[in-house]
Amino acid sequence: MIGKQYAEKILTLAGEAVDSQFDQIGKVADLVFASMKNGGLLHVFGCGHSHMMEEELFYRAGGLAPINPIFETATMLHEGAIKSSMIERMSGYAPYVLDDYDVKPGEVMLIFSNSGINSFPIEMALAAQEKGLTVVAFTSMNYKDAASRHPDGRKLCDIADIIIDTNAPKGDAMLHYEKSGVDAVPSSSILAMTLLNVLVAEIIERFDEAGLTPPVFISGNVEGGLERNQALLQKHKFKVKAL
Repeated sequence: MIGKQYAEKILTLAGEAVDSQFDQIGKVADLVFASMKNGGLLHVFGCGHSHMMEEELFYRAGGLAPINPIFETATMLHEGAIKSSMIERMSGYAPYVLDDYDVKPGEVMLIFSNSGINSFPIEMALAAQEKGLTVVAFTSMNYKDAASRHPDGRKLCDIADIIIDTNAPKGDAMLHYEKSGVDAVPSSSILAMTLLNVLVAEIIERFDEAGLTPPVFISGNVEGGLERNQALLQKHKFKVKAL
């Protein structure tokens, strides 16, 4: 029965996060729409499990085409989970990673970090701002009193131009098991992904309301899907490294 408790808690928390962050999401949607309608890309970065947010946005049926994921494999779990955690805390690496990507002033970068205390996402935010991008942090403000691991003591929430607060509980665990005393079952990915797709919906609505065809992929598993996606792929394949 505790699994049902998790479902109820996560749905409640997700609903509260959407309600509390909807105005902030609207601001981000306005910025992304303004950039995309002029040929801009939406750049996305996350380390460890936060890298899943890049996968959620990129090359996705029903999702936006002008997405540029910053896929740094050294920060992904399949390259070594322990190594990934160590690199996320390492200072000085992020600017060199970003230099390999085509980013332009006026574009937007989403950075996902549940705690917002590790050096890599913090320095990715700083590097993006230096290149003229607006940085949006998806992070939990429940870590606002946590100590930063960055040399200058700042956290991602101190640097980002706009904050989307996922409100994921500190420690990420949603459930308490009485007999063992264990807290378990994570929440941060579901909350961030929910807010992220709310943002996608709002961006697409802005295209629709402006009378513009939204740059959206359709499923390659439905009739005509691959053919309809070809124009979007041709337009973006030389701008998006991962294509």
